[in-house]
Amino acid sequence: MGKFDKLSKFISLVLRHNPAAAGISLDEHGWADVDELLAGINHTGRKINMDILEEIVASDQKQRYCLNQDKTQIRANQGHSIAVDVELKEQEPPKILYHGTAARFLKAIKSEGLKPMNRLYVHLSKDAETALKVGRRHGSPVVLMVDSGAMYGDGCQFYLSENGVWLTKKVETNYLL
Repeated sequence: MGKFDKLSKFISLVLRHNPAAAGISLDEHGWADVDELLAGINHTGRKINMDILEEIVASDQKQRYCLNQDKTQIRANQGHSIAVDVELKEQEPPKILYHGTAARFLKAIKSEGLKPMNRLYVHLSKDAETALKVGRRHGSPVVLMVDSGAMYGDGCQFYLSENGVWLTKKVETNYLL
């Protein structure tokens, strides 16, 4: 656990799901004003300043956040449950991608495919090891292989987020290997 883990999780909540938790708003591309974010977080009783925020952004292992060039705005790279356009560019994915989940979700996945649930996209990893780590966060881990090459060939869109997570709207059961 890093010394700013709790603060980072709160920032994740604010920038991905609930900006009102810090009394701020996001623009249509998910950007928040840094000064407003810092003031809003401090107003909740948490202590943060620009140095701490920059350390959180730089040291976050999942690279959840990015600052704009002059460091006046910040946004989450992906994982939003609120409708924002983080200006992702469509890209051709690797032939195989991986999805980490918990064993308890397998029955539903095998009948319905992978759905974004409370997020805007299904999150996929380029390697099984990363997917396994994701799966562990949800319980007894399972890693699913996705035939992303066939999906892309069939017209499905894929996006690569700033932090290397592959995103797509849905994965139908026939693309699960």
